[in-house]
Amino acid sequence: MLLSKLVCERTKEAPQDAKIRSHVLLSRAGFIKQVYGGIYTMTTPCQKMSRKIQAIIREEMDREDGQEVLFPVVMPRELWESSGRYSSIGSEMVRFKDRNDHDMLLGMTHEEAAVHLANHTVSSYQQLPMMIYQIQTKYRDEARARGGLIRVREFTMKDAYSFHNDAKELEEYYYRMFDAYYRIFRRIGLKNFVDVKSDTGMMGGSIAHEFMLITEAGEDSIVFCNKCDYRANMEVATSVQDKHDDAPAELKEVFTGEDKTIEEVCKRLNIPEYKTIKAVVYAVKGEQDELVVAFVRGDLEVNEAKLKKVLGKNVVAYDGGISEDIVFGNIGAIGLSDKLTVVFDKSLEGANNMVCGANKPEYHYVGVSPDRDFGNVRYVDISKVKAGQKCPVCGGDLRVENGIEIGNIFQLGTKYTKAMGMTVHGKDGQAFNPIMGCYGIGVGRAIASIAEESNDENGLILPMSVAPWQVHVCALRYDDENIAKQADAIYKELTDAGVEALFDDRNCGAGVKFADADLMGMPIRLVVSPKTLADGEVEICMRATKKAERVAVKDCVAKIKAVIEEEMAKLR
Repeated sequence: MLLSKLVCERTKEAPQDAKIRSHVLLSRAGFIKQVYGGIYTMTTPCQKMSRKIQAIIREEMDREDGQEVLFPVVMPRELWESSGRYSSIGSEMVRFKDRNDHDMLLGMTHEEAAVHLANHTVSSYQQLPMMIYQIQTKYRDEARARGGLIRVREFTMKDAYSFHNDAKELEEYYYRMFDAYYRIFRRIGLKNFVDVKSDTGMMGGSIAHEFMLITEAGEDSIVFCNKCDYRANMEVATSVQDKHDDAPAELKEVFTGEDKTIEEVCKRLNIPEYKTIKAVVYAVKGEQDELVVAFVRGDLEVNEAKLKKVLGKNVVAYDGGISEDIVFGNIGAIGLSDKLTVVFDKSLEGANNMVCGANKPEYHYVGVSPDRDFGNVRYVDISKVKAGQKCPVCGGDLRVENGIEIGNIFQLGTKYTKAMGMTVHGKDGQAFNPIMGCYGIGVGRAIASIAEESNDENGLILPMSVAPWQVHVCALRYDDENIAKQADAIYKELTDAGVEALFDDRNCGAGVKFADADLMGMPIRLVVSPKTLADGEVEICMRATKKAERVAVKDCVAKIKAVIEEEMAKLR
């Protein structure tokens, strides 16, 4: 590919909304161009990366007996009604009417389509286990599109669905896919990633893992133990609740005036935050009249994923204004309206001498002992783990790091096959609902993750396995007839030898050429210059290590092919 013809504009400045490294570099290198918030055009280099990642994914899916299919982008309402998700998924799913006034939707995930296909093609236990997968562009009306390709509205994704006779068979296949994911991420060049237990969310099911790239730019929080191998996504992470052995005190009301926040009340009463009880109000989604009050210790935060699982309902922060049942800023569990659903976090179990709202303006209770004063309540885990708390496995200290989700796998069970009436004939002749697994990888997010992890102050450093081109040929003084002749010949020889080369054939200074080469990040740079050609040589430089060596012109293609094979072997 001639750089002078490449539709890929490099720039010194990043878009104003580019806040993380991958977004900055992919934009500056011309790999992506924003069309609208969360919607991007991938230029040739980015598309070439995408195709290489997809090829690796296909190889690994086929290795696990996967069968590639292509599900429809647009589906009728009835298909999603059969699973119960047409109404349960919110506005992130795009719904519309076709010209026949029929309700349709854009698929943001394809469990329903997978079951529909399997239901019409699989009838016997002898056809199981089986896995079908697709790589397709999807659309999700994401409310918080951010980070370039990290969180987008339109995206390309590999999703796979497996069907099994029983739970044991699913578990065995699930961990085959678990291993396949490690192979995929290593082959595309990612290094600092881990698997963590995660929440099943809207996908349903019982067991799930996410694969996370550890990076400060990540929007997910991952909890690690400093002592053992415990690690989990914040949505499902647990800890040993630390206890404070205060003796019970007398319950009494105190005047707190206009002080309503935890910080204000603590300052007035001269107490630490862990001696308070925080109340957070939620509304059940779609039912603004159904309110939920979650009580946690004042120094902790409510984990909404855990709360949703406890309630079995989707909740959102309450912003409905005034409620006659709630005195905002002074909410407490004593004397609270029985019209409200109340949930108590485990951090309050066994606590004594706490402070909470008195459910009337300008007053709080002090000396609160939940076990004594709240009646016969059930404590559940609805709080976020924070750094310094104790590991639930070994008691070691927990730490929290940021990460980008690069893939996920779920054991779905019979959630979809049962709801949609899919049955097969068992070995005993009885019909049963097959048990399912689900496995996803975002291709665009993988590109962003590679860019986030592999870069320096000058630009991208792309792995050999997924770089758009393996070699960036820089011809210095291309206006010189001898330079042009030699550079053209080397470029042709590279191409004929099956080496993917990007050839900078522009008549511009060496500084500009080297800056673009560093920014775009191809693994190998080959420099043809008057200085090296005077000695019958060219310079080969590795982007990652900056190590350079001079090689005879006649040997340069063989040398480059050897370097490519060496780098690919490392990734394999």
